[in-house]
Amino acid sequence: MVTLFSETVCSLGEGPLWHPERMQLFWFDILGKRLLTRLDSVEQVWDFDECVSAAGWVDRDRLILASASAIWQFDIKTGKREKLTALEADNPTTRSNDGRADPQGGFWIGTMGMNAEPNAGAIYRYYRGELCKLYSDITISNAICFSPDGETAYFTDTKLGRIMRVGLDNDGWPKAAPESFLDLSGEDFGADGAVVDMNGNLWNAQWGASRVACYAPDGQFLRAVDVPTPQASCPAFGGPNLTTLFVTTAADGITGDAMAGKTFSVQSDTTGLPEHRVIL
Repeated sequence: MVTLFSETVCSLGEGPLWHPERMQLFWFDILGKRLLTRLDSVEQVWDFDECVSAAGWVDRDRLILASASAIWQFDIKTGKREKLTALEADNPTTRSNDGRADPQGGFWIGTMGMNAEPNAGAIYRYYRGELCKLYSDITISNAICFSPDGETAYFTDTKLGRIMRVGLDNDGWPKAAPESFLDLSGEDFGADGAVVDMNGNLWNAQWGASRVACYAPDGQFLRAVDVPTPQASCPAFGGPNLTTLFVTTAADGITGDAMAGKTFSVQSDTTGLPEHRVIL
């Protein structure tokens, strides 16, 4: 059963992160330029001067945070941020989008054009103080997530509709060319954010389909969780036992839908993986 987790309307809800030490969900409104969280029943919002989109946790009180121009260290208690490195700061066309920490302690972050300009984005990995571009000519970066054993990364260009997978070495770097894991190019929805559960199943938010779909490690469709608004954007597992599936959505471009842009939770029949700590 789907439950309303947050009534706050996000123009473009994205990047939900369950902090395993704080037992607390963080998420973003990219177009609203804000980071949100809820602890018990109290919500807190941090406003920024540019788009912010994705985060990982460093320790109990610090996040790594991606914005349109940089990757930052963010202090949850004080709200202060410290720049770690520039991220396409010389390119006003682009902003950050989907991102997630990998099992080896790196932070993957994708960029895209502000107006989804073709091939304007890329996918990067920030690892131990160094930012490295992994893939270029990406239109809408999404679905960055990792297998439980840390040997596989997934990502997609939503414009192309194929979720890709690539093998990783012991330090978390791609060791081969990406190959297609799931071809959704013929569907009438967009493959958006994704997360992997403890069994290696990939849960993909499907923009325009009002759902999060679950696929087995071999790509077989298993089931779907419906959400009450079309633009599901990204899932995350959390809660005390990592059995709650949180789903962000977007209100941008939708009229007459009271649920659009709100954040939902579903008690699932599977267990997620704890989000990995980023090593700075």
